[in-house]
Amino acid sequence: MASDYTIRDAVPNDEPIVLHFIRELANYERRLDEVKTSESDLSDALFGDEACAWAMIAEVDGEPVGFALYYKTFSTFAGKPGYHLEDLYVTPEVRGKGIGKALLAEVAARTIAMNGRRMEWTALDWNTPAIEFYRSIGAEQLTEWELFRLSGDELGVFEK
Repeated sequence: MASDYTIRDAVPNDEPIVLHFIRELANYERRLDEVKTSESDLSDALFGDEACAWAMIAEVDGEPVGFALYYKTFSTFAGKPGYHLEDLYVTPEVRGKGIGKALLAEVAARTIAMNGRRMEWTALDWNTPAIEFYRSIGAEQLTEWELFRLSGDELGVFEK
């Protein structure tokens, strides 16, 4: 069934589809209550004057079944840009059919096309299926790094 899929760039008016998949991913990650983004936020981020991210949508028979959302990064050590894959999600009904791998491959191809040197992403430590999948394609798990975040009111910590 899912062997006949297509991957396309998200276009304006795809914001409801992208938001739907963000919510499905957040629900899977047990973090649905953290989703604050709106269709308007996604429109600005993906298609606005200061767009800062891109998204791709996977479809089977014209029906959306997954997505990838990514943004540009830069490595001072490599001296080249790269992409950070923020979200990758495929609906449970079509998992294991190569769609997630195809989405990853497309982001990797775009990294190569811009003369980038790396593509990175994170996975929750309990998400064993994802971690095993990433290892199976040769992704290196970086264990020596700890992720830090400032958000909400903490962003103002340096204000006087």
